[in-house]
Amino acid sequence: MLCDMSKSNEKSPSSPANAPCPNEDNESYPSSDEALSLPTFVAGSGTLDRLVETARDYAKHAASENTLKAYTKDWAHFSRWCRMKGIDPLPPSPEMIGLYLADLAAPTGKAPALSVSTIDRRLSGLSWNYTQRGFNLDRKNRHIATVLAGIKRKHARPPVQKEAILAEDILDMIETLGFGLRDLRDRAILLIGYAGGLRRSEIVSLDVGKDDTPDSGGWIEILEDGALLTLNAKTGWREVEIGRGSSSQTCPVHALEQWLHFAKIDFGPVFVRATRDGKNALKTRLSDKHVARLIKQTVLDAGLRSELPEKERLALFSGHSLRAGLASSAEVDERYVQKQLGHASAEMTRRYQRRRDRFRVNLTKAAGL
Repeated sequence: MLCDMSKSNEKSPSSPANAPCPNEDNESYPSSDEALSLPTFVAGSGTLDRLVETARDYAKHAASENTLKAYTKDWAHFSRWCRMKGIDPLPPSPEMIGLYLADLAAPTGKAPALSVSTIDRRLSGLSWNYTQRGFNLDRKNRHIATVLAGIKRKHARPPVQKEAILAEDILDMIETLGFGLRDLRDRAILLIGYAGGLRRSEIVSLDVGKDDTPDSGGWIEILEDGALLTLNAKTGWREVEIGRGSSSQTCPVHALEQWLHFAKIDFGPVFVRATRDGKNALKTRLSDKHVARLIKQTVLDAGLRSELPEKERLALFSGHSLRAGLASSAEVDERYVQKQLGHASAEMTRRYQRRRDRFRVNLTKAAGL
């Protein structure tokens, strides 16, 4: 629907001429038709139209599915907040966004205050959404930057880290699994995720071979000495080497081979759903939520941190517990752990190390005190 001329005259000079009209229902991420199309002064043709479709397809892969979902929710929340205040979310108003951030940190209603990291993420979501709608949000504007800096100074807390699943823990967890088809799959998920230091999304996005499926996040090659995983990760393509273990009971590569053999999988997604009777593997790829549920269930079944109430035990562990466990348990040079986890810096790797000798180098004594 075209904008009313009287409304268009009230727009900010920075608003693009062909920007979508502010609309109370315009909460979702702009459709590909809206985000990418031919300029109005260019006549369409078969070749150009095909290129537009290709560009739209690439645009859909500009961010991960989970990130896009989060950004969509961020925009929906901000749009509702604007409606309650009687304002339009478009074009961006740094003053109102500053007030929005303040309301997230110290809400006036019954809504709980958000953490600093969540508020920062919300702002990133708004910035991304404005860009998709043809606007520019200046995060350095004083109305935004100073409010955010004040929130961080007043409310920032050390990050709450998930408990690391150490070597003895993962062994206890896989001991709770039987030898049915689902158990073979879940054992392979835990061991491959642990030995590879993989994220939940990286585990379930694996395919058997390259280019098996359009939604693949990588593929595996099983070699004599282990498994080589090629991943399309956040920082780009990387390879993860998973060597064979000391015994078949704990070897992640053997567990993977067993699952693929008995599930009769030689093409497509590696980790898939099974039939209700647990006798056959289906073609449907597992969700990353399955990995989270699997970790929490086996943590309970193995009796980890049994001194705590069940609710607290469940809150301690997540998919990141596998990555933190590898970083904390592997007694090797730090740079090898950094490479396995795909971290750009050693400092990031150290954040995952829950059990390390922090006072191995004593600078106090070295300084003569």
